[in-house]
Amino acid sequence: MKIQSLIRTIPDYPKPGIQFRDITTLLKDADGFRHTIEQFVERYRDRDITKIAGTEARGFLFGAPLAYALGVGFVPVRKQGKLPGKTTGHEYALEYGHDRIEMHDDAIDAGDKVLVIDDLLATGGTAQATVMLVRGLGGVVVECAFVVDLPDLGGRAKLEKMGLAVFTLCEFEGD
Repeated sequence: MKIQSLIRTIPDYPKPGIQFRDITTLLKDADGFRHTIEQFVERYRDRDITKIAGTEARGFLFGAPLAYALGVGFVPVRKQGKLPGKTTGHEYALEYGHDRIEMHDDAIDAGDKVLVIDDLLATGGTAQATVMLVRGLGGVVVECAFVVDLPDLGGRAKLEKMGLAVFTLCEFEGD
């Protein structure tokens, strides 16, 4: 099954010139969604991962079922102010301005082997911030995983420059 064929492209969203890669069409296809999770399970079942960190919100959609299938904990990484307990955060640059993501202070134990997962890798800012949070709490990032890579936007190169391995299921050229 070719996952890429189940992902819809919406031109000029959220602004003119952007080709938005919409994973909702993958999610609604039961076989496609199951196949996606199974590919991640196959890759990570023997990697000795102890936690999966999924970035809000679409990282939850892939990270939580993967954590369940692997029998490991799931750590939600949320936008600022969304988690109820004591948190640690990391600010990162956006195209215009900054954003901040957070995780609970007790979400990662020192030495945890963590898989960082999200739906799409574009410029890499959110993934880099998630990695910094995991490392800041003493976790070791095993790999960063994504359903989609947009290689022209440079995210993979930024993560690899941080010494990280990157795995994606498909890629789309262009923005």
